[in-house]
Amino acid sequence: MKEVRDPVITGRLTMLSEKGKNDIYDAAVRIAGEIGMRVPHAVARELLVGAGATVEDGDLVHVSREMIEKARTTAPAAFAVYDRDGEPAMEVGHYHSYFGTGSDLMTIYDLETGEVRPSGLADVARAAHVCDALPNIDFIMSCAYPHDVEPASRAYLESFRAMVSNTTKPMVMTAEGAADLEVMWKIACELRGGAEALRAKPYFIMYGEPVSPLRHASEVLDKLLFCADWGIPAIYSPAPSAGATAPITQAGHIVLAVAESLFGLVIHQLRKPGAPFVFGMGPVKIDMSTVQALYNSAEYYTTILGITEMAKWLDLPNWGYAGSSDSHLVDAQAGMDAAELTLLSMQAGSNLNHDIGYLAFGLVGALELVVITDEIISLNRRTLEGIEVSEETLGVEVIAKVGPGGDFLRDKHTARHVRSQQWMPTLLNRKTRENWMSDGSPDLREKARRKALGILADHKPAPIAAAVMATIDKLTDGYRPAQ
Repeated sequence: MKEVRDPVITGRLTMLSEKGKNDIYDAAVRIAGEIGMRVPHAVARELLVGAGATVEDGDLVHVSREMIEKARTTAPAAFAVYDRDGEPAMEVGHYHSYFGTGSDLMTIYDLETGEVRPSGLADVARAAHVCDALPNIDFIMSCAYPHDVEPASRAYLESFRAMVSNTTKPMVMTAEGAADLEVMWKIACELRGGAEALRAKPYFIMYGEPVSPLRHASEVLDKLLFCADWGIPAIYSPAPSAGATAPITQAGHIVLAVAESLFGLVIHQLRKPGAPFVFGMGPVKIDMSTVQALYNSAEYYTTILGITEMAKWLDLPNWGYAGSSDSHLVDAQAGMDAAELTLLSMQAGSNLNHDIGYLAFGLVGALELVVITDEIISLNRRTLEGIEVSEETLGVEVIAKVGPGGDFLRDKHTARHVRSQQWMPTLLNRKTRENWMSDGSPDLREKARRKALGILADHKPAPIAAAVMATIDKLTDGYRPAQ
């Protein structure tokens, strides 16, 4: 059985005082109760009204503090996710930090040519293949949007098949609606051995978000309710843009997101108390000089830390971010951005951190950056483990044995600990200049490109049994989107 990663992090970052967290929560509760939110979904409104909510103007729903408090008590503080084979993969919640790619990028840097081009279904498969071999990528999203799939309503389901076929790792999925989500669920049931086996050992997580400000789209609520019914962990993470669809102040930005995510939690928990739910926020920042939505800015980082701290205070698993950059290519800025965001998310204890490999404000994907961020995660996991202090590690006995003027190179104490005490990179340079030059003087991007291409050539993802794959193909090929 695989061991679920649970690193001991010794240093935590905080952004909010206890009063600040209380004030943000109270303001979010007031928004949900006094201002209300649009719910154009009859079943969801019926659930809310049946629990004590009030409705005006057709679909403007107001929920009480008591309803929010009850949903908080029934939602699990953590839940387990399993890989394709049913082995433990992630314990989502508390301060456990996991990392994965993002979804549905319209363009991608071609590994072979270095050119930016529209993405296709083969890119979804290649990304899953590469991530399957990277030890610090814990979950998979599609990375690329398959422009070559027609009709477009089949795109998410075809991506699901490509991902299932190329990695055993758990996945976070997007779907057009409840219809293609249901096919994904049926495929996962086939892999797991039935609906109840899948409920007991969830394989994938479904992503959804409301429409800021203060609206919950019908198709998104369809998916949220389906997830609640069948125990599929559900992310409900608004992405309000500060200064456009949310207040420009960081506190106001967070308040709106907390209100919207908690409103979704109420609906979700009314449908199925105890169903796994992931709270969160996409903290989009608008650069008012260019009107560009930013992924990496000081305020973006601060807001991520703030919403993550609110999740810990609410005792809910959270959706987070890592490994992205606003640079247009894999350069020093991309490395700086990816390293900064990844380290901050890890120190905050953010749970599911996605969008690794995003460039150009989330418009372009680069597998080279995914490979580099895998190394960043590895380095930081080792760094944040802290320092073990014990009789053995203090080394007084070996110091006495070696004595003044001696050396520790040949002592058994060094041999016992050399592997655990030295983190070894796969990309970062430790070669002499002469050896580096004899290898072609590669920069970090080129080394990451070589590693990704090597994985594609040499790594073989574990296959799916032929009979099971035939059923997956039948379910996928037989899907007919509603016209």
